[in-house]
Amino acid sequence: QVQLVESGGGLVQAGGSLRLSCAASGRTFSIYHMGWFREAPGKEREFVAAISWSGRSTYYADSVKGRFTISGDNAKNTVSLQMDSLKPEDTAVYYCAADRYQPGSWYFSIPGEYDYWGQGTQVTVSS
Repeated sequence: QVQLVESGGGLVQAGGSLRLSCAASGRTFSIYHMGWFREAPGKEREFVAAISWSGRSTYYADSVKGRFTISGDNAKNTVSLQMDSLKPEDTAVYYCAADRYQPGSWYFSIPGEYDYWGQGTQVTVSS
């Protein structure tokens, strides 16, 4: 249906920046929202940021608000996550996710709300 591929992860010092990208292919016309989640060792997958495919609405976890910026490029079928002022606690595998239209309320911070997932990209922030 939809395939998602993340890129841009790597090793960076605390206070540095990284930009993650997610390329979508397949039935991209069915995508309504895109999101970023992360999963650190021994911890559950947690919400980072989300954006409506129209780009009109964005959502951020409190832990990253003011430091991370999510954006989309519909022409290229990509969504990006600009990460600034990185902290060691940001270290995790970052996953791109997409959801199809669904009736009723959309809970953007819940992993189960998303229909498609990428394989993840590792982000490591050294202290």
